[in-house]
Amino acid sequence: MRRRKPDPAALAAPDDPRAARLAALKLQNRRDHGARELAERLVARGFTRPAAETAVEGLRQERLVDDGRFAEHFVAYHANRGRGPVGIAHRLREAGVPADTIAAAVNATDPDWRRRASEARRKRFGAKLPATWAEQGRQARFLTQRGFNADQVRAAVGNEYED
Repeated sequence: MRRRKPDPAALAAPDDPRAARLAALKLQNRRDHGARELAERLVARGFTRPAAETAVEGLRQERLVDDGRFAEHFVAYHANRGRGPVGIAHRLREAGVPADTIAAAVNATDPDWRRRASEARRKRFGAKLPATWAEQGRQARFLTQRGFNADQVRAAVGNEYED
């Protein structure tokens, strides 16, 4: 995480949960955050960890912070940008979202990841399937880097070279 300028409220009262709550609401105003990610951002802005966690827990009880909602929005956004479920799930794990929440969000958003892999390949390389092994490998590497699994990549680049 990049280094941020300390929050003025954190400088005045770094252990005040109410000030941390207001700072968290300001962060939530810009975009949705997961609970752990929000707490980490508050600590990075100068609040103590107990104050940040108390503030986030209060927001969680008020349903203003919801890991499930965050994961669903995250998956929808990145899937629409041509990212695959493996890469999206990895980024959600890094953000501290529980594994069962990640699985539910990835499966609920769009279960047809093969179609999304084909669309990403077609957008990058055109409608024609790869004609050579080298081109098939190049396109497969592209889709793998985008976060698609092996089955989705095989479906997207075609299986005509399999024995």
